[in-house]
Amino acid sequence: MIRRRRPLLRAAAVGGTAYAVGRHSGRQREEAAQAEADQDQRIADLEQQQQYQQPPPQAYQQPPPPPPQQAAPAGSSMLDQLNQLNELHQQGALSDAEFAAAKAKLLGS
Repeated sequence: MIRRRRPLLRAAAVGGTAYAVGRHSGRQREEAAQAEADQDQRIADLEQQQQYQQPPPQAYQQPPPPPPQQAAPAGSSMLDQLNQLNELHQQGALSDAEFAAAKAKLLGS
């Protein structure tokens, strides 16, 4: 009879251990699922808070003011430059060809 008990004890020990391990891993899965559900809820709460804190869409906002327009270059500055070129030409600092090229460049033609 002693021989008969040992296989039964061994089977009971293995079965009990398997039951305990299965139960432990089941608890771990439940805890992980609960933690994930909690995290999802916190993320949803944060997204909802951010939605209320965001400014209204562009359609409801006033358009930004237009950039200030730059004044067109005054004609007097071009006239001044032409006068300077003419003075340099009359003084002999510019040849006829150099004067014509500088004037054409200044006038954009």
